[in-house]
Amino acid sequence: MASLPGLWLRHETRPTESRTPLVPADAAQLVARGVRITVEESPQRAVELGEYVRAGCETAPAGSWPTAPGDTYVLGLKELPDEPYALRHRHIFFGHAYKGQPGARALLGRFTAGGGALLDLEYLTDDEGRRVAAFGYWAGYVGAALAVLHRRGTLKTPLRTMDRVELDGLLRAGLPEESGGGEALVIGALGRSGRGACDALETAGLTPVRWDLAETRDLDRAALLRHGLLVNTVLVTRPVTPFLTPADLDAPGRRLSVLSDVTCDAGSECNVLPVYDSVTSWERPVRRLRGGPPPLDLIAIDNLPSLLPAEASRGFSADLWPQLLNLPGPGAWGSAPDCPAWSRTLRRFTEAVLAARVEEESREP
Repeated sequence: MASLPGLWLRHETRPTESRTPLVPADAAQLVARGVRITVEESPQRAVELGEYVRAGCETAPAGSWPTAPGDTYVLGLKELPDEPYALRHRHIFFGHAYKGQPGARALLGRFTAGGGALLDLEYLTDDEGRRVAAFGYWAGYVGAALAVLHRRGTLKTPLRTMDRVELDGLLRAGLPEESGGGEALVIGALGRSGRGACDALETAGLTPVRWDLAETRDLDRAALLRHGLLVNTVLVTRPVTPFLTPADLDAPGRRLSVLSDVTCDAGSECNVLPVYDSVTSWERPVRRLRGGPPPLDLIAIDNLPSLLPAEASRGFSADLWPQLLNLPGPGAWGSAPDCPAWSRTLRRFTEAVLAARVEEESREP
């Protein structure tokens, strides 16, 4: 039996990130199959370090992953710290580096400098192109919930973590003034995020209008603007005609007053809602886009599932841990994974690095 790779679960440096891609129960499954797992200390992770120890994992100080053996896979969720600049490991996380997002070229340059690689979880997909592990359901659920609470005037800031029982209690605490089915619209309703958004709206007493591919092929912007609340959950990988433009926000008859963009592709050429250029935060989750009437407010938080860290982590980890068994082990660092999903992920990184290099060379005099 081939040796299995070592995994290093890193501490997340973003203060509002308390999720984990691997929970102790699933880490124990990997340990039982011969995977050596090191878990960094973290004061904010939703799971206590002691639970990982009981699962058979080793521990290390927060931020010590640069010292890990070279053939170790460093596992995380959100962005890496700025140092070290050169990245020599294979990192598994959401890199947001393939669609022209801010900082994408710099991140790819760090991997090029160190000889490492990015195995981006966004591109870990099955043969049909569907992600094998995703936080989408909970992203949609929380994105819609925040929109409802803001529209009611009951959204408390700064945002904080909670569990679903508490969030559902807030949603059921009172019905919005408009209870008709035409008030809340979910675009991308058939996907993971869309289903989560629809479930949250129904918990709040709303019957959402559901749009998906059929309705967006030739999107009726006037109809979109007649809805009071919009939750966008559509993720695209190539430029398409935007769903809304800044000019649309000034259209006569606009009823739209709350826009929750779960996808948060701000700054990317793939953004279907180029009506804003930066995301919102836990401290200030809402930004006014238009003064109205009616006023139009934006919610665009790029780590929505972190507000429900326990539920989100358990669901994601259950999907991810079997995939981690398919990574090439020690001595196979230079080879592509046998698993098609990981092979596609690594190939996507290689293509992105090559494209960045060609673009850079084309700019040289």
